Amino acid sequence: MQQTNVLEYLEHTVKRVPDKIAFANEKEGLTFGEVFHDSRAIGSWLYNHGYYNEPVVVFMEKHPKTIAAFFGCVYGGDYYVPIDAEMPAFRVELIFDNLKPQVMICDETTKELAQKFIKEGQEIKVLLYDEVTKTEIDEAALDKIRDRQLDTDPIYIVFTSGSTGVPKGV
Repeated sequence: MQQTNVLEYLEHTVKRVPDKIAFANEKEGLTFGEVFHDSRAIGSWLYNHGYYNEPVVVFMEKHPKTIAAFFGCVYGGDYYVPIDAEMPAFRVELIFDNLKPQVMICDETTKELAQKFIKEGQEIKVLLYDEVTKTEIDEAALDKIRDRQLDTDPIYIVFTSGSTGVPKGV
């Protein structure tokens, strides 16, 4: 069966092998079923709280849950912007200034650091992965989002190295 996007790949795969490990690191893995659930819960939360077609900063450790957060942004009709906790602070600040995000997904290990990049007067909603994935999945909202998505919609933005002095989103 031909798949035209990453969400279809996940949906077809979870039907065949829901208990198979999808992503793993040295310590933990997530099954396709867990990725499917968590990403749809994140997408439901984002959409139902008014975040649609928005950049969503994913500021998490390198972990299988990070990939589920990426999928969650796409399910929500948004595009994710990965931020690595090991990036120099100046670079992260430039990205935040350029991006002006309204929402960010973190984990327990990155939450405190991520909040340091929120400047006075900025309103950025900080979501904890383990909390937002408890959201009830809103099938109607997810169907509505999918009906509106185009194959040209961005699903992520990465920033260039900033060799000219200012990182640029591509």
